[in-house]
Amino acid sequence: MWDKFIYVFVITLTTYILKQLFSETPNFIKYKSKFLIFYFTASVVSLILMPFFVFNPKNVMNSLFGTQIIKHVTKVIEVKWFLRNGKVLAEDRGAVIVSNHQSSLDILGMFNIWHVAVKIAAIARKEIFYVWPFGLAAYLAGVVFIDRNNSKDAYKQLKITSDVMINNKTKIWVFPEGTRNKDFTTLLPFKKGAFNIAVAAQVPILPVVFSPYYFINSKKFIFNKGHAIIQCLEPVPTEGLTMNDVPELIVKVRTMMENAYKELSKEVLSALPPDYPLATMD
Repeated sequence: MWDKFIYVFVITLTTYILKQLFSETPNFIKYKSKFLIFYFTASVVSLILMPFFVFNPKNVMNSLFGTQIIKHVTKVIEVKWFLRNGKVLAEDRGAVIVSNHQSSLDILGMFNIWHVAVKIAAIARKEIFYVWPFGLAAYLAGVVFIDRNNSKDAYKQLKITSDVMINNKTKIWVFPEGTRNKDFTTLLPFKKGAFNIAVAAQVPILPVVFSPYYFINSKKFIFNKGHAIIQCLEPVPTEGLTMNDVPELIVKVRTMMENAYKELSKEVLSALPPDYPLATMD
């Protein structure tokens, strides 16, 4: 009896999920499936590559190899990425990359341009480390996990990473907003960690701006096909600056990035039909 019940339940559930996935109408399952495809692919690739990463742990070239495999999932979820002024990232030097943070989709955007910069050490909150197998593979691939609630430990980890940045001409990638920003109109306040490291190491700051993800509306469960522009701004030098200059430096970089973000917003949103279901319309 129970085996028949389970059989009917599985068939019914599978039928329902398939109907939702292929439905023309936006729905929760169809929306979440796009993210799930990305997470699942990243986890499977991480599991396969971990044994290879173990032989050369915490080497940023592991990240380059892994990202070049995972990035192709972007074709499945139908998102295109367009990099502008990529020569800024391509220059072989140590630097601190700062970018705005809107969604976990930012990570996929990073993966799609990782090969341009080649050597990147991404900074992530320590909670991500416990999302195995991805977290462990990321650790072995040179991702630096910090505890945002322990500023001393976080600074210590960043200091170690900055030494690698200088010696190996590696770029540190930081989201200075510290959390995901759901506002289409502005950027969140920037935390000072990335700027302290850049000034202490006397390396340039490379501002990178992601255009808004107009094709995602979490409240209406919409994840359409779409595109995102990744705009690299001109490097901001830190030579000669001291820690006393950090507050002014933060304001300068944030203003640059916010102005660029607003321009990108105008560009991508102006091309949409008037009735497009933007998240800001909720």
